[in-house]
Amino acid sequence: MGPVSYHLGGFPPPRLDWDQLIPLIGPANASLARYDGLLEGIPNPAVLLSPLSSQEAVLSSRIEGTQATLAEVLEFEADAEASTLSPERRDDIREVQNYRRAMREAVELLESLPLSLRVIRELHSTLLSGVRGDDKAPGEFRKIPNWIGPRGCTIEQARFIPIQADKLVEAMGSWEGFIHTAYPDRLVQLAIVHAEFESLHPFLDGNGRIGRMVLPLFLWQVGILRMPYFYLSAFFEANKESYVERLLAISRDGDWTGWCRYFLEAVQAQAIENQLRASQILGLYEQLKPAAQEATHSQYAITALDWIFSTPTFRATDFEKHAGIPAPTAKRILRCLREAGILALLREGSGRRSSVLSLEQLLAIAEGRP
Repeated sequence: MGPVSYHLGGFPPPRLDWDQLIPLIGPANASLARYDGLLEGIPNPAVLLSPLSSQEAVLSSRIEGTQATLAEVLEFEADAEASTLSPERRDDIREVQNYRRAMREAVELLESLPLSLRVIRELHSTLLSGVRGDDKAPGEFRKIPNWIGPRGCTIEQARFIPIQADKLVEAMGSWEGFIHTAYPDRLVQLAIVHAEFESLHPFLDGNGRIGRMVLPLFLWQVGILRMPYFYLSAFFEANKESYVERLLAISRDGDWTGWCRYFLEAVQAQAIENQLRASQILGLYEQLKPAAQEATHSQYAITALDWIFSTPTFRATDFEKHAGIPAPTAKRILRCLREAGILALLREGSGRRSSVLSLEQLLAIAEGRP
């Protein structure tokens, strides 16, 4: 079979089988609402859920072929000079870092702007800045054809051919307009928004990651979530073949309903998983507060814990400089937390090189490890 070509004239979907979707809409929305309720009760979620945001960046990048783990990213950031990682793995990590940077930028932009083509282009520019792909027109829609398939394949060997470049600008305008259209259900609308972006493939590189960034940003902007902390990449990465096949079926068979069913099931499953992870992180935090106070007998125990949750792998000297704690007290707190088994030593300090410490329990939750 030849490649599947973009569904020109098929967006927005001319019809959906709502009888198939309605039984899934309620549970998906309810799961999201429960997750959002948990977020509301978390003190400073931007800090406590920072590892989950980093893990989302890792998984979303992994779908595109990177191999870096969350632990590797955080250890590299703690002390890049001491890293023994290969040049290829360092490049992977820089892509993950750019993903996080782009998401932070998106949150700042959406405080004053709607989710729009302008925002999308700025995120893309940040995503590809200084990494593999920075020669592929960061922040600009493509002006030449592209296709999707095995690395190095010809257009005849491709699996999918997105919209022609000369029709792209008009199609992206329609996509932007659809985002701000009233629709019977916001999750079904988001399913269509995501699929259409991936099908248009408007950039020469980075389309998948930008398309997945749009998911929490849309949910936040339309008010389904109070904060843009919802992560779907774990589901897509675990079910990559079905994810790709359901997207292909839109252009090949006009099967928008099948894609929307898949997406609603993904939202429900991942909302439950995200709620579990967030609950575990909150539980760990509540468990470690009295443990840290008992271990350190310091008025700065909670200040220290908050900083460590935001930076769970770190150099001791960075903690002493940036945690907002007097340096002698900071040194003592780290010693006490190590002796209490709360912090693990990843690398012993020597000479001018600082020791590197980690809150391993937090990383295990973020990565889904025991």
